[in-house]
Amino acid sequence: MNDKLDFMVYCMEYYKQDKKMTGAQTARLFSEYGVLDYIKSCYGALHTTPPKYIIEDIDGFILTRQSDRKEIN
Repeated sequence: MNDKLDFMVYCMEYYKQDKKMTGAQTARLFSEYGVLDYIKSCYGALHTTPPKYIIEDIDGFILTRQSDRKEIN
């Protein structure tokens, strides 16, 4: 695997464990909000940060996407 793909899997697993979610729940959430694309695009900055910050960053990204959807509706 390449470094970005390894890192995306790492983020997904860490997020799943931190939030006590199943793999399927995490995959749906990440798919619904485009989290893997976000992680891939921010790889340069994120891969050097502590795991707790990555979780907070993903949560912030999801909240922003949720807010954007509410404004559209």
